[in-house]
Amino acid sequence: MSNPQIRTPERGRAAVTARLRGDSGQAAVEFTGMMPIILITAVLLWQAALVGYTFSLAGNAADEAVRAGTAAYPGTGQQACQEAGEKHLPDAWNSEIDCNTDGELYKARVDLDVPLLFPGSVSLPITIPGRSAAVKES
Repeated sequence: MSNPQIRTPERGRAAVTARLRGDSGQAAVEFTGMMPIILITAVLLWQAALVGYTFSLAGNAADEAVRAGTAAYPGTGQQACQEAGEKHLPDAWNSEIDCNTDGELYKARVDLDVPLLFPGSVSLPITIPGRSAAVKES
């Protein structure tokens, strides 16, 4: 008769083999392996949201600049257009605003640089255009 309390080499190996074949800790290993993919996906989604928001800002600033330029007193349209375009943009976005007339049309062009991850930091080498035009008011 053998005592069940006494460890034999066969029982020790069987316990180790059973422990190695179990799935204890598997979720932690998989989570650790997937963490870089999860983080990269989150960063890419955030950057895509910033690009979309930059498109929205450029279009709105161009529309507001044209509206102010067409409604301004004669001779002050350029200045009113510039100020309105800058007023409707956050300081964190690098911008270039150009206002001009083309016959009976008043045109505004707003070009914005897309920030990399955080507005006010480094910008991507991508420029988002915003264009708008309206008939001059008399």
